[in-house]
Amino acid sequence: VQLQASGGGLVQSGGSLRISCVVSRIMFSHYDIDWYRQAPGRQREFVATITSDFKTNYADSVKGRFTISRNNYGDTVHLQMSNLKPEDTAAYYCHIEQRGRAFWGQGTQVTVSS
Repeated sequence: VQLQASGGGLVQSGGSLRISCVVSRIMFSHYDIDWYRQAPGRQREFVATITSDFKTNYADSVKGRFTISRNNYGDTVHLQMSNLKPEDTAAYYCHIEQRGRAFWGQGTQVTVSS
């Protein structure tokens, strides 16, 4: 299983950014997929999830600002981030589990300037 994240960058506070993750070597449409993030000196934390049947769930800190979506034809998951805050600065990782084994993308850096 391979996950390739992209789309990170530098954005001003209040701005928007969309990050994506392409998943390969797996029947993508059968699996739930998540986004996590990790800021320097902090533990990795859950951000959002989308199930195989398109149900979504979000961390309280991003609810109403972030939207997770998936495109099963392109084996891709997106995270649309709006009204970004400096505290959203982190490396963002896509994550999927297969048969109890966790797979992670390489991370894409999002930096929000105040």
